[in-house]
Amino acid sequence: MQIKQIGQIGIPVKDFDRGVAFYKEKLTLPLLFSTGNLAFFDCNGVRLLLSLPEREEFAIASSILYFTVEDIQASYDEMVKNDVRFLDEPHVVAKMGDTETWMTFFSDEEGNTHALMSEVTVS
Repeated sequence: MQIKQIGQIGIPVKDFDRGVAFYKEKLTLPLLFSTGNLAFFDCNGVRLLLSLPEREEFAIASSILYFTVEDIQASYDEMVKNDVRFLDEPHVVAKMGDTETWMTFFSDEEGNTHALMSEVTVS
Protein backbone atom coordinates (compact mmCIF):
# COMPACT_ATOMS: atom_id res chain seq x y z
CA MET A 1 0.00 0.00 0.00
CA GLN A 2 1.18 3.50 -0.82
CA ILE A 3 -0.70 6.67 0.08
CA LYS A 4 -0.75 8.95 -2.96
CA GLN A 5 -2.40 12.18 -1.84
CA ILE A 6 -4.88 13.82 0.51
CA GLY A 7 -8.35 13.52 -0.97
CA GLN A 8 -10.32 15.34 1.69
CA ILE A 9 -9.83 17.20 4.96
CA GLY A 10 -12.61 17.17 7.54
CA ILE A 11 -13.28 20.19 9.73
CA PRO A 12 -15.65 19.80 12.70
CA VAL A 13 -18.21 22.55 13.27
CA LYS A 14 -20.58 23.23 16.16
CA ASP A 15 -22.99 25.40 14.17
CA PHE A 16 -23.34 24.03 10.64
CA ASP A 17 -24.86 27.11 8.97
CA ARG A 18 -22.35 29.47 10.59
CA GLY A 19 -19.45 27.23 9.50
CA VAL A 20 -20.68 27.00 5.90
CA ALA A 21 -21.17 30.77 5.73
CA PHE A 22 -17.60 31.42 6.93
CA TYR A 23 -15.89 29.20 4.35
CA LYS A 24 -18.22 30.27 1.53
CA GLU A 25 -18.55 34.01 2.20
CA LYS A 26 -15.43 35.03 4.10
CA LEU A 27 -12.87 32.66 2.58
CA THR A 28 -14.78 32.61 -0.74
CA LEU A 29 -14.13 28.90 -1.32
CA PRO A 30 -16.43 27.32 -3.92
CA LEU A 31 -19.17 25.17 -2.35
CA LEU A 32 -19.25 21.92 -4.32
CA PHE A 33 -22.41 20.57 -2.67
CA SER A 34 -24.17 20.25 0.64
CA THR A 35 -26.34 17.43 1.92
CA GLY A 36 -27.80 17.09 5.39
CA ASN A 37 -25.10 18.17 7.84
CA LEU A 38 -22.24 17.85 5.34
CA ALA A 39 -20.82 20.61 3.14
CA PHE A 40 -18.02 20.06 0.62
CA PHE A 41 -15.78 22.90 -0.60
CA ASP A 42 -13.09 22.92 -3.27
CA CYS A 43 -9.67 24.28 -2.36
CA ASN A 44 -7.82 23.94 -5.67
CA GLY A 45 -8.48 20.22 -5.95
CA VAL A 46 -8.44 19.35 -2.25
CA ARG A 47 -11.91 18.85 -0.83
CA LEU A 48 -12.73 20.38 2.55
CA LEU A 49 -15.59 18.73 4.42
CA LEU A 50 -17.47 20.64 7.10
CA SER A 51 -19.64 18.49 9.31
CA LEU A 52 -21.23 18.20 12.69
CA PRO A 53 -19.18 15.60 14.60
CA GLU A 54 -20.67 12.11 14.50
CA ARG A 55 -19.27 11.33 17.96
CA GLU A 56 -18.03 13.49 20.85
CA GLU A 57 -14.39 12.49 20.36
CA PHE A 58 -14.55 13.96 16.84
CA ALA A 59 -15.54 17.38 18.26
CA ILE A 60 -12.01 18.15 19.45
CA ALA A 61 -10.10 20.92 17.63
CA SER A 62 -9.14 20.31 14.03
CA SER A 63 -5.73 20.34 12.40
CA ILE A 64 -4.36 23.64 11.13
CA LEU A 65 -4.97 24.19 7.42
CA TYR A 66 -2.30 26.26 5.68
CA PHE A 67 -3.85 28.04 2.70
CA THR A 68 -1.22 29.06 0.11
CA VAL A 69 -1.64 32.54 -1.39
CA GLU A 70 0.55 34.53 -3.79
CA ASP A 71 0.29 37.92 -2.05
CA ILE A 72 -0.12 37.37 1.68
CA GLN A 73 -0.57 41.06 2.53
CA ALA A 74 -3.31 41.57 -0.10
CA SER A 75 -5.06 38.34 1.00
CA TYR A 76 -4.79 39.39 4.65
CA ASP A 77 -6.23 42.85 3.86
CA GLU A 78 -9.14 41.36 1.90
CA MET A 79 -9.95 38.85 4.63
CA VAL A 80 -9.82 41.57 7.32
CA LYS A 81 -12.44 43.46 5.24
CA ASN A 82 -14.50 40.22 5.33
CA ASP A 83 -14.33 40.32 9.17
CA VAL A 84 -11.98 37.35 9.50
CA ARG A 85 -10.39 37.35 12.98
CA PHE A 86 -6.59 37.15 12.70
CA LEU A 87 -4.35 36.14 15.58
CA ASP A 88 -1.37 38.06 14.18
CA GLU A 89 -0.21 39.95 11.10
CA PRO A 90 1.73 38.53 8.13
CA HIS A 91 5.31 37.85 9.21
CA VAL A 92 8.42 35.92 8.14
CA VAL A 93 8.73 32.49 9.76
CA ALA A 94 11.68 31.13 7.77
CA LYS A 95 14.42 32.30 5.41
CA MET A 96 16.02 29.81 3.03
CA GLY A 97 18.50 31.38 0.65
CA ASP A 98 16.61 33.88 -1.47
CA THR A 99 13.18 32.61 -0.34
CA GLU A 100 11.17 33.75 2.67
CA THR A 101 8.16 31.90 4.07
CA TRP A 102 5.49 34.26 5.37
CA MET A 103 2.48 33.28 7.53
CA THR A 104 -0.44 34.72 9.42
CA PHE A 105 -2.93 32.78 11.55
CA PHE A 106 -6.70 33.24 11.82
CA SER A 107 -9.70 31.59 13.45
CA ASP A 108 -12.86 30.45 11.76
CA GLU A 109 -16.28 30.99 13.34
CA GLU A 110 -16.00 27.62 15.11
CA GLY A 111 -12.70 28.32 16.87
CA ASN A 112 -10.50 26.29 14.49
CA THR A 113 -7.12 27.89 13.77
CA HIS A 114 -5.86 28.09 10.18
CA ALA A 115 -3.15 30.07 8.37
CA LEU A 116 -2.29 31.85 5.18
CA MET A 117 1.20 31.13 3.87
CA SER A 118 3.26 32.53 1.02
CA GLU A 119 6.71 31.79 -0.39
CA VAL A 120 8.37 35.06 -1.41
CA THR A 121 11.52 35.37 -3.51
CA VAL A 122 13.76 38.10 -2.13
CA SER A 123 16.20 39.85 -4.44
